[in-house]
Amino acid sequence: MRSRTSSSPSSPSSWIHLRSILFVVVNSSPASCSSPFDRGHLKSPWSRHKGKSPLSPQQWRSLFTPEGRLRDGGLKFLKKVRSGGIHPGIRTEVWPYLLGVYNLNSSKEERDVIRTQNRKEYEKLRKQCRSLLKQYDKSSSSKRISEKLIQDVQSPSSEEVESARESLSSGERTPNSGIRDNSATLLLEGDNSLRRITSANGSTLNTESSDTDSSDDAEVIRASTPSDDNREDKESNILTKEISPSLNTGMPSANRTTEDFETWQRIIRVDAVRANAEWIPYSYHQATVSETRARRSAVAVGLKDYDHLEPHRIFHAARLVAILEAYAIYDPEIGYCQGMSDLLSPIITIITEDHEAFWCFVGFMRKARHNFRLDEMGIRRQLKIVSKIIQFKDSHLYRHLQKMQAEDCFFVYRMVVVLFRRELSFEQTMNLWEVMWADQAAIRAGVGKSAWSRIRQRAPPTDDLLLYAIAASVLQRRKLIIQKYNSMEDILRECNGMSGHLDVWKLLDDAHDLVVTLHEKIGSSL
Repeated sequence: MRSRTSSSPSSPSSWIHLRSILFVVVNSSPASCSSPFDRGHLKSPWSRHKGKSPLSPQQWRSLFTPEGRLRDGGLKFLKKVRSGGIHPGIRTEVWPYLLGVYNLNSSKEERDVIRTQNRKEYEKLRKQCRSLLKQYDKSSSSKRISEKLIQDVQSPSSEEVESARESLSSGERTPNSGIRDNSATLLLEGDNSLRRITSANGSTLNTESSDTDSSDDAEVIRASTPSDDNREDKESNILTKEISPSLNTGMPSANRTTEDFETWQRIIRVDAVRANAEWIPYSYHQATVSETRARRSAVAVGLKDYDHLEPHRIFHAARLVAILEAYAIYDPEIGYCQGMSDLLSPIITIITEDHEAFWCFVGFMRKARHNFRLDEMGIRRQLKIVSKIIQFKDSHLYRHLQKMQAEDCFFVYRMVVVLFRRELSFEQTMNLWEVMWADQAAIRAGVGKSAWSRIRQRAPPTDDLLLYAIAASVLQRRKLIIQKYNSMEDILRECNGMSGHLDVWKLLDDAHDLVVTLHEKIGSSL
């Protein structure tokens, strides 16, 4: 019988802190560039599968009516994105539609109003962040928290891996009754040879920003009138006992103390300064930011220990900190976990304004936030779906997984948590996510319930396209798994070794084929 492990935290802040530690992700990437400013590295070997043409700038502009609305409710738009992704030159304009910042039926005038409202809401969140940061800096108790809590996690043994798997399969634990086993780290880290650069959530933090964007939002707000500062002091008193609940997530508010936020701030800053530079070829303006502006931005968000970084990485880290802190207040039930910055990094690479990047991230996290819940219900559900897909598609492979006691598909844990970010290049990640977001946008718009639901290769839109893609990546290696692998550790090593060896468009084709044949069957089996 498999062992089960659980532990009770000594204080709320301790389990929040440890939760973040367990989301350590390898701070490397399959798409690292030999020269940061070599624009030639923009195209990976599989950046565009033969026969797949992305939504072009000309096609994008032709989709709008004179009043700025997408024609036919955005159906043609979604169909094109689902089949080929988006041209890099228009991603900044298109992503807010896919991520729900703008309604597909909105007019230009309506979007202008939403943009203004979103900027104001984001600035309010940043004011709250600065209020809490001031308290944190003044708090003597916060300085006694040892930094060793965010040091590298030791590589777990096979017994620990088994225990971590049980933490997902067990339904006995309540959301706050235990802490994730350290074994989860193995599934996010990958091969032990990469441990030398772990201990930070290796988000390939990125951002493209012009000299007129809002990345220095804290600096802008600090130039507010005295009355604004007085309001900020009043907010500070309120936030001393409890961080304000999420603004409009539609989720239950969670009571979080200032100590919780201090913990999130500390981990966010560690992740930000350790971020790699994979984003640089995709964000030329940020890559050439001046040292003066970079350091001004760092001071504005209270970033420290960045003297060893180049200006563009300082600027990037500061921008990352600002958005992640704001999200921690917006959604206090989740706060911040290591792994979340992996999801933010492509967004801040593409979206030049901080407030727009923030709301795109909020839209992304409406689905992805469940990967970071302490009760792990979201992860458990997704692993179950991957297992079901493999079982229904390939019974022979599934029986082999059962022999290895790997039928729970815990070996794809990392793929689920950071949505294939570690297995795909930077460009491939954006290709996959765009298609995935198009499915989700179609469902939000009700397209999936209409006669147009089968708008790509007879595959209806699904919220779980990522899981079909994960299952497809395993099924593509079925022969190797069946003939050569005899343990969960073997297949885990194979999955961690997929980085840089996936054809994203072949993966999506296979995933859509699985959706066509199994979508209804999977839905009825859960």
